[in-house]
Amino acid sequence: MNKKRAQENTDRQARLAAIQAKQRAGERKRNALIFGGIGAVILAIIVAVTIVIVGQIQERNRADELAAQPIEGVQTYEDLTFNHTEADVTYEQNPPVGGDHNPVWTNCGVYTEPIPATNTIHSMEHGAVWVTYQADLPQEEIDALTDLVGSRSYVVLSPNADQESPVTATAWGLQLEVDSADDERLGAFLTKYIEGEQTREPGAPCTGGITPPGAS
Repeated sequence: MNKKRAQENTDRQARLAAIQAKQRAGERKRNALIFGGIGAVILAIIVAVTIVIVGQIQERNRADELAAQPIEGVQTYEDLTFNHTEADVTYEQNPPVGGDHNPVWTNCGVYTEPIPATNTIHSMEHGAVWVTYQADLPQEEIDALTDLVGSRSYVVLSPNADQESPVTATAWGLQLEVDSADDERLGAFLTKYIEGEQTREPGAPCTGGITPPGAS
C-alpha cells in the first residue's frame, strides 16, 4: 500500500514537473516574442532616426559645398545707405536689400504676417538673412521654408506683399529669388550669408528689438 502511495506521489510530482516545465517553456516563448518585438521596434526606430540624421548631414554638407562657391542667381547691390530714421522709407527692391532703416531691429524668428521692412533691414545689418514668400504660397511650401529655417539664429521668415518671386532670400546687399522652397540654393544662401562677410555690424544681436504681430 505504501509503495502504491509512493508511486502515486511520484507520478503526481512528475506530472507537476511536466506542467511547470511546459509553463516555463511557454513563458520563455512569450518573453522571446515580447522582447523580440520590442527589439524590432527599437531597431526600426534607430534605423529611422539614423536615416533622418544621415539625410540632414548630407543636406548640410551639400549646402556647405554650394556655399563654398558662388551661388547661381545671387544679385549684388552696392553703395547702400545705412542711416537710422523713424520716417517711412521707399525702397527700390521688394523686399529691400538695405538702405536707411529704423533704429530698432526686428527680432529674428518665424512670422506668419508681413513685418516692417525698415526694422528688418536693421536685422540684416546685424547679419540676419530675411526669407520672404508670396502670401498665396501653398502651405506645404511654407512648411518647407519653416523647416529650412528651423532653429537657426539670425534668420527672419515672413510673407511679403507684392514680391514678384515665390520665395526670396535677402541679406545686406544680396538677394536670391527662387521658384520653390525646395531649391537647394536657399540652404546654401543661409549657410553662406547668415552673419556672413556682408554683415555691417558683426556681433550685433538679433534679439532685444521688436516682435511684430504674427510671430510663431
